Amino acid sequence: VRCNPGQIKSDGGSQEKFDNAMRGIRKLGIQVWPSPDVMEFMGAKDALCKVAHLNIGLPDTLAYYSTEDFAAGFKKTMAFQPRVLKQNRGSSGEGIWIIKLKADNYCQSFGDRSCIDDEVLSLMEANDNHAEEHTVAELIEFCVHGRNDKSGTWTSKGVGKYLEGGRAAGGQLVDQRFC
Repeated sequence: VRCNPGQIKSDGGSQEKFDNAMRGIRKLGIQVWPSPDVMEFMGAKDALCKVAHLNIGLPDTLAYYSTEDFAAGFKKTMAFQPRVLKQNRGSSGEGIWIIKLKADNYCQSFGDRSCIDDEVLSLMEANDNHAEEHTVAELIEFCVHGRNDKSGTWTSKGVGKYLEGGRAAGGQLVDQRFC
């Protein structure tokens, strides 16, 4: 059984009631994957970051909770491989970006270089597959502060501000390799 939390709420349902119903099914001996308790413990978006340094993980999978960490980390990962950048809130695809360097000038090894602010990115948002082009600096500005003069013009339905409220309020970005 799998249902996106954002869809439960948007259809007038309750995530808490759904989770409790799934726990009840598990008590009957019927497997539910993933269980609400595992999802809560692992974290829906940053679970891959928790295994990044294991044999099954990728060391360039990072979670960001601050502007400074995001700016430095993303510039380093983006220079290495195409990325998937995911906001923590929702599960309908809004704020989930597939990102590539327009110049396709990736470095050979993770950490060999970092992108500069004016490098151009090709982006596609998962909710509707629309494409946009922005500089590294514009993407960082949009993700942190939303739409403004520094972020350029965005056609996304979303407003950005993915780190808003900090970690305690769910402000987070997960940055993983796009394979």
